[in-house]
Amino acid sequence: MKRVCIFGGTFNPPHIGHLIMANEVYHSLKFDEIRFMPNAIPPHKEANELCTVKQRLEMVHLAVKPFPYFSVETIELNRGGISYTYDTMDELQNREPDTKFSFLIGGDMIAYLEKWYRIDELTKLVQMVGVKRPGYELKTKYQVTLIEAPQIDLSSTMLRNRISDHKDVSLLIPREVQDYIRQEHLYESR
Repeated sequence: MKRVCIFGGTFNPPHIGHLIMANEVYHSLKFDEIRFMPNAIPPHKEANELCTVKQRLEMVHLAVKPFPYFSVETIELNRGGISYTYDTMDELQNREPDTKFSFLIGGDMIAYLEKWYRIDELTKLVQMVGVKRPGYELKTKYQVTLIEAPQIDLSSTMLRNRISDHKDVSLLIPREVQDYIRQEHLYESR
């Protein structure tokens, strides 16, 4: 049976923190594949118009391209609307019955799990995999497989602000993604 870990997020923009997390999980748990899944409208964040869905998707493609074990899953973008993880994972499991799915979350989401839509059913459907993140408590009543990974205190919000302020992000965002951001004039103003 194929083992796939889904890594959902806005990826606005994708950065090295995302890649490090996914890489550590891939190697630690020996998955066949990590799929980066940009969401359409996340239920826990306010929508912003900093870039289009198409632009976020292109940035994710550029970020994962050098890694043969990373791919992009567009199920939530194709469906549109608010992206509830339970609905997505149920749909993926029905679409690919011979695949065992896991779902990757950062440490910032672990304490928030009890507020997720249909979390009890979700944790029965998929293995939850968590990666520690500086400054976040890892307490939850739900079963989460915790992975040790190099911790970097980095967020897409911080990177958008740095880009808007014309500050350097050269070691924080993959070069191809940086080039795309400049080409598309993304995040230049808040």
